[in-house]
Amino acid sequence: MSADQFVQYLVSGLTQGSIYALVGLGFTIIYAVTRIINFAQGEFVMLGGMLSFTLAISAGLHLVPALLLSVLIATAMGAIMYLLAIRTAKRASAVSLIILTIGAAIFIRGIAGELWGVDFVRPPFFTGSESISFLGAYIHPQALWIIGTTIVVTILLHLFLSYTMVGKALKACAISPRAAGLVGIDAKAMALIAFAIAAALGAIGGVVMAPLTLTAYNVGVMLGLKGFVAASIGGFKSPLATVVGGIVLGIVESLAVGVDWGPFTSAYKDAIALVVLLLILILRSGRLAAEERES
Repeated sequence: MSADQFVQYLVSGLTQGSIYALVGLGFTIIYAVTRIINFAQGEFVMLGGMLSFTLAISAGLHLVPALLLSVLIATAMGAIMYLLAIRTAKRASAVSLIILTIGAAIFIRGIAGELWGVDFVRPPFFTGSESISFLGAYIHPQALWIIGTTIVVTILLHLFLSYTMVGKALKACAISPRAAGLVGIDAKAMALIAFAIAAALGAIGGVVMAPLTLTAYNVGVMLGLKGFVAASIGGFKSPLATVVGGIVLGIVESLAVGVDWGPFTSAYKDAIALVVLLLILILRSGRLAAEERES
């Protein structure tokens, strides 16, 4: 692999990893507040991309309001999902609630397939399609939007959680829901906010990635898996660790494709996330069991 190719694969991995990080942040926020793993998180990435295509291309809206409206609609759907599927399941176990999120994902995917069909679509690029030369590599302007958006979202999320009353309440619920309730924090309201924020994060990832990677009704399946692995690397506790985990996963995937490993080809790229997840489960199985006993 030449130096130019290395830079190219590195940029590609950083771009993909940024998408995984945005998806993983949604997993982390919901799990921290509710101890639920939301396997419908990938579907909100799909919704962000498909809605932006419909509003910008089919409805003819200007790009900026189309993107904002796409994120707002997906955020509202995340809140509705919590109210209809999660909150109504009173006293259900964590496993039952996780199964509910899987059912919600299948439902959303089915509706999307009926509305938009099975073909891939591409929303308009944000700032053109001519690639930029950098250290022998070529970077698409949309890739810079993806990386930049992830950086900005991570910073804003940190500021929100650290310096706002709602953010501090979310962190309190993540530390101890019972103690948070004793000081007057409504755990159900915080859970609703967590699901809405997670849906917004997923939709943001969808609207920035769709012009570069295309989108379709079923793209949320694999993106949800990659985001779950990113959150697993971060331990489902730290948003910053999740972002790092997503970027590391993206870079490893990209570089693995560039290395000549004989029978290994790009077709096996998605298997890397599964291998990483398996290793995490093996290495952390003892700690996970201890946490389960404590809870």
